[in-house]
Amino acid sequence: MPAGKKHRFNQNWMHRHLNDPYVRKAQQKGYRSRAAFKLAEIDDQDKLIKPGMCIVELGAAPGSWTQVVRERLGFASQALRGKLITLDMLPMEPLDGVLSLVGDFREEETLQVLQKVLPDGGCDLVISDMAPNLSGVASADSARMGDLIELTLAFSSVHLKTGGCLLVKCFQGSGFSQWVESYKREFRQVLIRKPKASREESAETYLLGKGLLPRA
Repeated sequence: MPAGKKHRFNQNWMHRHLNDPYVRKAQQKGYRSRAAFKLAEIDDQDKLIKPGMCIVELGAAPGSWTQVVRERLGFASQALRGKLITLDMLPMEPLDGVLSLVGDFREEETLQVLQKVLPDGGCDLVISDMAPNLSGVASADSARMGDLIELTLAFSSVHLKTGGCLLVKCFQGSGFSQWVESYKREFRQVLIRKPKASREESAETYLLGKGLLPRA
């Protein structure tokens, strides 16, 4: 990209960011990013987060989704009613009541640590707002997103309780129908969610699997 165009792009992004109502709301509420409102809106609709649950968040940093889950597990009452475990390759600023693990969920060593802190039977909900580093090449980006979705689905098939739920970010476009079909093989109900806090021009959307089927 020529230097002039790149400079204009950065200016346009900064202007949009500073005038984004969700950015302002996040600052007012003390959320670490505007992404908090995406999860909040989905949970308002689907009632995924309930006190007493064990919830695992993959790729949690910087922690805005973690903040929403923490609030909805009853932290405002000064007691976290449930268990919230986060996993990320990057350290995250601590949040009271949250067990934050640093590691790659694709590695056996990390999974062994997770297994020790999960309750018997697994967790009730897995959530992930992860996305790959984008190259701008649609086919390559779709393949990277697909790999993440498959890995998250494989993780959930092992660590979720039967009847549990999985919420992941994905992109509309190439491969999307195959991702939906892979979900349908694992869950009783599969839903597509595009929260208002997700920018209209973005291909970002969310796949929600409800009711993990019993393991064969």
